[in-house]
Amino acid sequence: MFMASSICRTLVSNIVLHPITRLNPSSFGRIKCQPVRSMSSELSQRIFQLRFNPLTGNSEWVVIEESEEENSPKALLSSTSYLDMLNDSPRNRAFCKAIEKTVIKPCHVLDIGSGTGLLSMMAARAMDSSDAKHYTGSKGILSACESYLPMVKLMRKVLRINNMEKKIRIFHKRSDELKVGHDLASRANILLVESTFLWKLHDLYNNEAKALDNVHLVPAELERILRVKPQQYAMHCDAIAEEIRLLSDPFKVFEFDFSKRPESHGQTELHIKATSDGRVHAIVSWWVLQLDYEGTIFYSTAPRWINLPFNCEDLQTQSHNWCDHWKQCVWFIPGIGILVSKDEQVDFQAVHNDISISYNLKHGDSKLEQGYPDFHTRGCQLILSPERIAIYGDREWRYDMLRAVMNALQKKVSPLCVVADDSVFLTILLANLSPSSNIISVFPGLQEKGAQYLQAVADANGFSINRVNVLGKRPTCLTTDDTDQKKVDLLIGEPFYYGNEGKLPWENLRFWKERTMLDKVLSKDVLIMPCKGILKGCAMSLPDLWRSRRALEIIEGFDHSVVNTTLGACGDLPVSQGPSLPYFIWQCGEIKELSEAFTIMEFDFSKPISLSFGKTKVGFTEAGICHGFVLWIDWILDVDHSIVLSTGPKHRYWKQGVKLLSKPVAVGNHGSSGIGDCSFTEIEASFNPSDGELIIRHDFL
Repeated sequence: MFMASSICRTLVSNIVLHPITRLNPSSFGRIKCQPVRSMSSELSQRIFQLRFNPLTGNSEWVVIEESEEENSPKALLSSTSYLDMLNDSPRNRAFCKAIEKTVIKPCHVLDIGSGTGLLSMMAARAMDSSDAKHYTGSKGILSACESYLPMVKLMRKVLRINNMEKKIRIFHKRSDELKVGHDLASRANILLVESTFLWKLHDLYNNEAKALDNVHLVPAELERILRVKPQQYAMHCDAIAEEIRLLSDPFKVFEFDFSKRPESHGQTELHIKATSDGRVHAIVSWWVLQLDYEGTIFYSTAPRWINLPFNCEDLQTQSHNWCDHWKQCVWFIPGIGILVSKDEQVDFQAVHNDISISYNLKHGDSKLEQGYPDFHTRGCQLILSPERIAIYGDREWRYDMLRAVMNALQKKVSPLCVVADDSVFLTILLANLSPSSNIISVFPGLQEKGAQYLQAVADANGFSINRVNVLGKRPTCLTTDDTDQKKVDLLIGEPFYYGNEGKLPWENLRFWKERTMLDKVLSKDVLIMPCKGILKGCAMSLPDLWRSRRALEIIEGFDHSVVNTTLGACGDLPVSQGPSLPYFIWQCGEIKELSEAFTIMEFDFSKPISLSFGKTKVGFTEAGICHGFVLWIDWILDVDHSIVLSTGPKHRYWKQGVKLLSKPVAVGNHGSSGIGDCSFTEIEASFNPSDGELIIRHDFL
């Protein structure tokens, strides 16, 4: 694995103050509701918000008014990185020192992407300091620019509670909409490796070569027809420290000087010396931020196993303070990677535009072109997430699917099969195993792209595309006219819904909802796969994750307690109202299981979707501090319960749902717990079929 760091040189005589996460293009991935258009006037402001129903796949427009009170953490802000960022003490200290060092006299400070207004308040306090007051006859100006209305409303509360509302003027606009002379009286003076695991995340062609199911998702000569998008992928690389082998020393890729107008395009070419023999599977990169003009205050997002080559009086890093809003970036090398020898020179090329950075390696006479499909795959290429690519290349997963589908087909003659989700794998597997079957693939997300892909790979997989009908619309639209008046004999799914990856596990119960919508076209003896979903859980110690989500109090001297409810912080909400959030648990810093996996409730897909309840008593098997419960779905593929696909924390390709406690609780082994330690907990859950919401309650015993 090669390592690279991008130096972000922030010269504070002309810098833009903004949350660090603005520099990370992967930091916006978890927000569920996207503002599309805003309308404003002098009296009121509002935005249209797109709200997604995970069970139906439908979206609806809602209007958010500036005058409305919004305290529900579930809808808007609890799944963003704001709370995690505000809990990042090294970041806050670094910015505070840099601002105090820069704002030494009255000036015009513009804070772009101001969030809660923390950096604006730091600048206001610095401007009110004794040194700044020596400059008589001049008055400082503080302008905060924030385009997201729910955040503007929250910032007003924070400024009010800190008596700053009269010192900072808020603009509910994008920064490129601000005009000097209209909004602003004047221009601003200060503008605030080698790794088998990584290989599995992108190389499906070689990883499926030894599968036993005779399905070729990536046939020979069509290696790029199903692949990951060539882009930077965010990952906590500390979590795979034991699995990677470094093949180079860290090297600087780009240096961005914010004292100058930024270039919209740039590129660099470097000669990188390999430090070991091995195969380059990926390039890992991170940011080093210089926050002051003299170069004494830095903030680095490097992984812990990197020795940073900087001599400065204050280097703040997140290496000993896990936080989720800063991850490293992983760029995958196509195929099986590049074989290098120690001391060999590899040509490295990096290109950036306004919003992204891409890499290329040249080795010998060959250059790896990443951005363009082969001639034969144009128009039919599918781009999937790294985790989905890894799942499709996993031999154990494929073998379980093969067994389940073979068992389901045994008692069926010329069956009508419906693939209810976006599974190209199950579509090809059905066509391969049952030459007499007729297949309807719903493909609600892939739609026409899925149909074009199937047509391109049909010959290599030995089936006629005439036997497969891609519906390309929601299951509610499926009628007996689409099935030639036949009833469905086999309804299957993984479940997998394209574009909905990385969500809470129970959002895939959309399969149950859609099975219900198809009830009229199902035969009496229809086989449904999976036949059940089981909500599982585990009590865990999650100190790093809990710390990043804890309730805020005073941050660098400013009261932020007013934001806790809206951001869904631990401690300020009744447990049942606290958000459940999706995480790759294996990337959440320090973790420890405190109980065996337990079953909370079952969802029976042989029956229509319904209100569901579950309750269980759990004994702790390890002593420790419990920070919350990790939740996932186990999919039961067959009626004998012999084939189970788990999406729990031991399986790294799926996110789990996390329900954090208001306060950590000391627990002990139920067989030998200490005095005062809790030995058991009672978990109760309810599932609402109308909106897909899962309510979790607990009681320590």
